[in-house]
Amino acid sequence: MTKSVFIDLITEKTIGLTRKQAETIIETIFDGMKEALSRNEKIEIRGFGNFKVKHRKPKIARNPRTGENVEVAAKRAVHFKVGRLFHEALNPKKTE
Repeated sequence: MTKSVFIDLITEKTIGLTRKQAETIIETIFDGMKEALSRNEKIEIRGFGNFKVKHRKPKIARNPRTGENVEVAAKRAVHFKVGRLFHEALNPKKTE
């Protein structure tokens, strides 16, 4: 699913909201998430999941083509943990 599909969904499900207004809403949400994560803040969306920044240490990796050792710098990466309700929606319990 792409950002434009999200915009179309919001436009379809809300009466009186233009596509441009829906696009502004989506952009504002995503920009807010990017800003919060860049400040190392955790984002919690109840019923959906949590986003947080994890710090990865520098390491020595191996180039699979040449076998040469390569230094990989330390970096930050976004980690997503699915919420319980979302997890249950994806994996419904089977009743016997």
